[in-house]
Amino acid sequence: MANEQVVELNELMQSRRDNLDKLKALGYDPFSEENSTYHVSNSATEINNNFEEFEGKEVSLAGRLMTKRGHGKAGFANIKDMTGSIQIYVRLDEVGPDSFEIYKLLDIGDLIGVKGLIFKTKKGEVTIRVKEFTLLTKSLRPLPDKYHGLKDVDTRYRKRYIDLIVNDDVMDTFIKRSQIIQEMRNYLNNKGFLEVETPVMHPYSTGAPSRPFITHHNTLDMQLVLRIETELYLKRLIVGGMEKVYEIGRIFRNEGLSTRHNPEFTSIELYWAYHDYDDIMKLAEELIEYIATKIQGTTDIECEGNVLDFSTPWERMTMLEAVKKYADVDFNQIKSDEEARKVAKEHHLPVEDFMSWGHVLNLFFEEKCEEHLIQPVFIYNYPVEVSPLAKMKKDDPRMTARFELFANGRELGNAFTELNDPDEQKKRFLDQLAERELEDRLEKHKLDDDFLEALEIGLPPTGGIGIGVDRLVMLLTNSPSIRDVILFPTMRSKEE
Repeated sequence: MANEQVVELNELMQSRRDNLDKLKALGYDPFSEENSTYHVSNSATEINNNFEEFEGKEVSLAGRLMTKRGHGKAGFANIKDMTGSIQIYVRLDEVGPDSFEIYKLLDIGDLIGVKGLIFKTKKGEVTIRVKEFTLLTKSLRPLPDKYHGLKDVDTRYRKRYIDLIVNDDVMDTFIKRSQIIQEMRNYLNNKGFLEVETPVMHPYSTGAPSRPFITHHNTLDMQLVLRIETELYLKRLIVGGMEKVYEIGRIFRNEGLSTRHNPEFTSIELYWAYHDYDDIMKLAEELIEYIATKIQGTTDIECEGNVLDFSTPWERMTMLEAVKKYADVDFNQIKSDEEARKVAKEHHLPVEDFMSWGHVLNLFFEEKCEEHLIQPVFIYNYPVEVSPLAKMKKDDPRMTARFELFANGRELGNAFTELNDPDEQKKRFLDQLAERELEDRLEKHKLDDDFLEALEIGLPPTGGIGIGVDRLVMLLTNSPSIRDVILFPTMRSKEE
């Protein structure tokens, strides 16, 4: 079967090359410099949605030939641009014999420009009656069969250019992704936040515990890592007097692949001086409510069989409350690290000997609670052990002023009242470095002395949050995998 498909593909490709030769024999080269531009007056969707406005008027439009039917001296076809598809009607006596000869040599997938008048057929379909057309690019490789489409998931991700052509819902997802990011900017800019850019290459890995990608700078002869977060540079800007900053950018983590994880992903991080994590909670829920309304026209979003209500306010629950509710374990009654590990083993959780009370509480939450968090909810007050950059709670020093936001069983963002005590931050960094040394990691381990110096200059009381843009797009477009919302996701090589 595979050999038959290869033979058929080769025959189809040869047929297209034969048509290209025939075109050149007629004196027409679709790849020539004279076809480098084409004036487009309107889009397919604009014309389809406003027929009364366009009826009888001349338009020019460019797109990809998706269907072609008819014989003799006239034919119908459909062309598709970024916005959608529209029917065209081509007649010999309208375009002339030379152009009609070229039209007959067109293949599905060719890119053409058409100019003509708008009318409706007897079946009521909006159509362009072509007066002249131009072959802009010859497609030398056939598209997938229109009846079966491009279904193979691996091929869709590797050949996204084909996926976008033949699957309208894929194009719609990525248009929405762009709009979501734009609305993020609109909301924050209107709130007075300043968008900034910080380095992608760092001298060493700090902040988040994730493994980085390691690279080397030849001129400086030094090891660098691709950033695993933007946090510490953004906080430096808060120290410098930029009181409301955000960055939307790529983050790189040398970790596993899954439906929720890609080694290269997009996040937004923002920091707001003189505000705490309660203020950031309100900002986060209002931001997402705003985006949902702008993009989908409602705060009720369907996602994987659930209807998520993003209208504010969202539910708030401490981690202790969540573990008690969903795992039926009351950590307020557990007084020691040993007892916490013992309870974890009784619940068959992957507990390790170094884990303290706080580690085990977080383990229970991740293993027993997250999957139940369907409606948007803030889980707040996280253990110190898993929150190295957050302020401790004054009324409970085991906990920090940190929250994560969840929806549809997924963590969407992480936030806290920022730790601004340089001595406490140094202690937590040293604890973190000790853990990394035990893991025998390849990247250089170093205390971020410059960041600690910035804290000594004085970081004002600040709240901050990081939100996974890809995961938010997944929710708002009902996409089950992160690969569905990243144009070119990381893939294994074909040989593997």
